Amino acid sequence: MEESIAVYLFTGFMDSGKTSLIKETLIENDFARGSRNIIIMCEDGEEEFDEEILSKMNAKLITCEEKDEFNTEFLEKCIDEYNPENIFIEYNGTWEVAGFAEDLLPEGCELVQVLTTVDASTFENYLTNMRVMMMEQMLLSDVVIFNRSDENTPKTKFRTAVKTNNRRAQIVYERKDGTIDETPEPLPYDINADVLDITDMDYAIWFMDCQDNPKKYDGKTVKFLALCYNPDKMKAGTFVPGRFAMTCCIEDVQFIGFKAKYDKSKEIPHKSWVNITARIKNEFALEYKGKGPVLYVESAVPAEKPEEELVYFN
Repeated sequence: MEESIAVYLFTGFMDSGKTSLIKETLIENDFARGSRNIIIMCEDGEEEFDEEILSKMNAKLITCEEKDEFNTEFLEKCIDEYNPENIFIEYNGTWEVAGFAEDLLPEGCELVQVLTTVDASTFENYLTNMRVMMMEQMLLSDVVIFNRSDENTPKTKFRTAVKTNNRRAQIVYERKDGTIDETPEPLPYDINADVLDITDMDYAIWFMDCQDNPKKYDGKTVKFLALCYNPDKMKAGTFVPGRFAMTCCIEDVQFIGFKAKYDKSKEIPHKSWVNITARIKNEFALEYKGKGPVLYVESAVPAEKPEEELVYFN
């Protein structure tokens, strides 16, 4: 049985650092040395490849800057001509990523990893003005690299923007000098308190951190004001307390909530406001498709609707 051809997809807007990342991966880190490699460039940025160096790495450079020409037939032609073991694709930042593996890759190719580069210094501007196009580039990402980061980079906001669209993506912050910033993001509440009293201001950040790090919250007690999703079709003993959250603009608003278990769940009206006190358990739930934070409600007290119903990530 023939081994599949490994495909590595690099996405992101022009001049976000895709070429530099490929060079670092393939050349500086000696990745795939000894293998037959091709690099397909789908846009012409400021950074360029040195073809002499690529030749030493047994790598061929191919360009394809027209979207209509970048198709399965084109990739099959590249494979027939160069017989590669690895394909590195520097994707065009204006082309759709959704369906890439299903719609474009020839039989025998396997999409191994998707890496997205983002210029941290311009990301907020893109979020405001070109959010749909920006986030589409991260749709399939395994790793999102925010390069040109510094001490003023709003990590919580960036992380939230990525995770609300792609929960599995790993996020890396790279400084201008190329070093990795591993400084943990500070939480706005005391994680070691006997009871986590989560304010409206902190709910979105707590939700995201609890979803990403459920083991950290296992066994802890939490209090928060929630809008409860509990329609008649909901299974008895369960409901979903949460809040509507906005990342950066009104188009972003979405309900973010937890699976909750409560023997008096049917007493909670659908879309009612409730002060929740619950114990968090990290356990398997079908809704999470694996382990995640499940709330075991100890009390659910009716509450007034707050003046500001939305919560925010920054």
